[in-house]
Amino acid sequence: MASRWHLTGSLLVLAGLAACAPIRDVRGYVPDQEKIASVRVGGDTRESVQEKLGTPSSTATFGEPTWYYISTEQERYAFFQPDVTKRQILAVQFSDDGKVAEMRTYGVEDGQVIALVDRETPSRGKEMSFLQQMFGNMGALPPQAPGSRDSGGQRPGGDGQ
Repeated sequence: MASRWHLTGSLLVLAGLAACAPIRDVRGYVPDQEKIASVRVGGDTRESVQEKLGTPSSTATFGEPTWYYISTEQERYAFFQPDVTKRQILAVQFSDDGKVAEMRTYGVEDGQVIALVDRETPSRGKEMSFLQQMFGNMGALPPQAPGSRDSGGQRPGGDGQ
């Protein structure tokens, strides 16, 4: 009987330790340093960069034509929000003739936190509670079909006959 309790206790301890282990999630382009080192400024073109590094994660919408290869590593414990533990962004900028002009690498420390505006657009009307919405129509008459006898026997524009 005592061995059964030891086994149950051991399983509970192991389950508790497993629940505390972080869940790691790696997303995006995981760079191969050899392939990145093989890209030459002034020598490689867009086609050769795509052959070596693959399709970029994102491209610049405005300004100089730039390709971004982005990778992010996150760590999450149980049901808490994930924390970004590592982020690497490789920016490959091209010149007007389509050759690599510059390569830059950014990390988590280079990022900036942007505060989003959480304003709401006001809507016309009255704010109603859940109970007001549920019981607001109680006792109201249903809409009548045009020409029905329940509307006092009169038709719109008629003389009642």
